Amino acid sequence: MWCGMKVKVGGQEQIGLDARRDAGYTMSMKTAISLPKDVFEKAERLAVRARKSRSQLYCEALREYVARHSPDEVTEALDRAIEENGPPEERFVTLASAQTLARVEW
Repeated sequence: MWCGMKVKVGGQEQIGLDARRDAGYTMSMKTAISLPKDVFEKAERLAVRARKSRSQLYCEALREYVARHSPDEVTEALDRAIEENGPPEERFVTLASAQTLARVEW
């Protein structure tokens, strides 16, 4: 999938590279960045192994980076989940916490 792109073409949903081809490049933003040569080469190898375009790889990496560095959004998402589903059952939390603590070296 090209960084989450889904497009309906002729009533049929297309994802990934097909969606990008039929949708055109105007649905996304183009940008130019400078990378150290070693980072670029590692990313190229990863893209080939993962069978993804360079743009898809960079897009997914940037999405993940932004998500990891936006703790307020994570907190808000967890708050919404608890609000919609109610707090977790106390027994489950106790067991999960005990199992997690047992695996951690102190």
